[in-house]
Amino acid sequence: MKAVIQRAEDASCTVDGAVTGHIGKGLVIYFGVDRGDDESILEKFISKMLKLRIFEDEKGKMNLSIKDIGGEILFISQFTLSADVYHGNRPSFDYAEVPEKASSMYLKAAEMIRNEGIKTELGVFGAHMEIRYMNPGPATFVLDSSCFPGLK
Repeated sequence: MKAVIQRAEDASCTVDGAVTGHIGKGLVIYFGVDRGDDESILEKFISKMLKLRIFEDEKGKMNLSIKDIGGEILFISQFTLSADVYHGNRPSFDYAEVPEKASSMYLKAAEMIRNEGIKTELGVFGAHMEIRYMNPGPATFVLDSSCFPGLK
């Protein structure tokens, strides 16, 4: 399971000319499910993501979480995070979870975020999406379940 987490302002997702999600200040999160990931790690993964202190406090130090600032989340499914780009020049998606399971986990993750009281807007799983936002800083973080203890 992977997430690319970017601070954002005025973010939106559009599919076929229709806006499917729009947020003010908060995070754009690209979320990918690797083959073999299961719900047993989802709660810890989401908890870690929401506790990251990646917003500045009054002294300009990254010391505040998404909850601390009352921010919103634009949550986008992103199977390409599971791409193998190390063998050859064309990405292989053999490590991405099958769409049915990945979609289920994406929707479950969004529900978990919403249950934390955070406004969460979505893209459309499997659709061609256009994502627009400003990434102040820029500030971008990668969370990979294989890289920290207790998840895999």
